[in-house]
Amino acid sequence: MDKVLLKNLKKQDKYTKFFKEWKNQEFKGEIDEPKLKDELATLSKTIGMQESLVIACFDYRNLNLAFFTGNVEKLTGYPESMFRNKGMETSFTMIHPDDRPELFRFQKIVFDAFHGLSIPERHTFEFSYTTRWVHRTTQDVIWMTSKVRPYVIDECGNFIMDLHIIVQLFTPPKSKNYDWSYTYSKADGTRIFVSKNSPVIKAVKLTSKEREIVDLILEGKESKEISKILNISINTVATHRKNILRKLGAKNVGEMIKILASYNF
Repeated sequence: MDKVLLKNLKKQDKYTKFFKEWKNQEFKGEIDEPKLKDELATLSKTIGMQESLVIACFDYRNLNLAFFTGNVEKLTGYPESMFRNKGMETSFTMIHPDDRPELFRFQKIVFDAFHGLSIPERHTFEFSYTTRWVHRTTQDVIWMTSKVRPYVIDECGNFIMDLHIIVQLFTPPKSKNYDWSYTYSKADGTRIFVSKNSPVIKAVKLTSKEREIVDLILEGKESKEISKILNISINTVATHRKNILRKLGAKNVGEMIKILASYNF
């Protein structure tokens, strides 16, 4: 049965499709993966692993579970081989169906918030979530809460790996479904906290060059014209436009212009 489930997971891209933006980051530089895994193994020994505690590390370059420890098989009913072979799909398969929509909405919020920060601010970024796991065989529902931070950020500020410290909650929380928050420190030391229940504020942080390009787009300039005006290559203009689209959450140039026209940058 395990082999059948694993085969089915390998065929599908049911949940990782929500993380394509993470995978499409333009990663730079090399990392010493054996050293990182040794550090994680040391960390797990240092904090003293318990049955109700799991450490996990997702690698967004390939959407795999790069490292995990703890009694995941007992907690989830899924064998360790499934986490090793198809970690991200297995991890989301065990999430309560009612929690998945908010989980996928939150990952988009995390991605946009993280990439809207300066590189120093990205290194202070952390997020938390509380969700329900459904045991594969018993169908028992258990509450888990996790604290997450970037574990590896490349030289360009891309999010390569995260680190999850996950703890079982033996008393259900006040929130009856997926809950989340994220925090980071600004350059002046101010700590920013945003939660699921925070007021909805559309915050868009553009670089100075992106703001210049925004002004020219709103003036009706095409990429070729913008390239000449700013004395940059047309490929660089295309990269900036792509980044502006992502930050605004726009699907195309028409939608981007509508959003740009409604904001004072």
